[in-house]
Amino acid sequence: MLPLLLTLALAGVGAYGWYWWTTGRFIETTDNAYLQSDKVVVSPRIAGMVAEVLVGDNQPVAAGQVLARLDDRERRILLTQAQAEVERDKAQLQGVAAALIQQKARIEGAEADVANMNAALTFSKQEHERYRDLLRTGAGTVQRKQQAEAELHQRQAAADRAAASLDAARKQVESLRALEGAARASLEGARAKVERAQLDLAFTTITAPITGVVGDRSVRLGQFVAAGTNLLTLVPMGRDLYLVANFKETQVGAMAAGQAVSVTVDALPGHVLRGRIVSFAPGTGAQFALLPPENATGNFTKIVQRVPVRIAIDPDDPLLDRLRPGLSVEASVHLRPPETSR
Repeated sequence: MLPLLLTLALAGVGAYGWYWWTTGRFIETTDNAYLQSDKVVVSPRIAGMVAEVLVGDNQPVAAGQVLARLDDRERRILLTQAQAEVERDKAQLQGVAAALIQQKARIEGAEADVANMNAALTFSKQEHERYRDLLRTGAGTVQRKQQAEAELHQRQAAADRAAASLDAARKQVESLRALEGAARASLEGARAKVERAQLDLAFTTITAPITGVVGDRSVRLGQFVAAGTNLLTLVPMGRDLYLVANFKETQVGAMAAGQAVSVTVDALPGHVLRGRIVSFAPGTGAQFALLPPENATGNFTKIVQRVPVRIAIDPDDPLLDRLRPGLSVEASVHLRPPETSR
């Protein structure tokens, strides 16, 4: 029996050595790996009372599907108020526009008055000169000359008054145009309030941002929630799952994006999934820890660091829908190209 046992032992060692030399030394394996997905925490944009909950625990939902509704009565009132402010500002703007039209008519009337008074003033000046010349030659009387001077002063005062009225009318237009600008700005502000009120009203309906499965649901009917409160979590499944394997720094030297990966999941014993390396983290896990190590202080003990490696899983695997984020897996990276490994 002893020679037989020695022969079997040597055969086993030789087979293992051959496997290691041809295949094993080109495979890097780690069990520090977990399935993950880009889950999304759903929160309300505004505060309010939960009026309706339309999903339950572990329920699949599609992107855009309504998850819950908040009481929208207050938001509808605010929207109606904002719309009333828009109508008020529109009326004010129309009133200013009508006043501008009327003011332009007043300016035209004032310009006509100025022209009329200037014509009368010109005639009075001519009359005054005529009676002054007649008095100098003895053909006129002092009384008529004084009367012409009085009429000249009256016409001059009337012309000055008409010019002042015209100037005031023109300045009134500038004032009305300033009021028009203020009315337009107020109208734009009121319209912005309407848009904000419409947005707030739309925010009372909470929809799914992505397709996934409802998890960690804390929203309840009648609950008052503040803006940003975590209501539930949507977890993508199936093809949206990926693997993050934390390899030792001594293992990643020969790894590259695109290399094939064999994945075994503890929850599915005996089933091997296929994948490929997508990318490497820009630093070791310690660099992104809450308290990164500071090796320049105190005593130093070298610890092998780990580098997170993102791995995409074959989307055509028949058991992909049975996988869940957080499951423990074992990942083996084939360092040689597939044609060489065969």
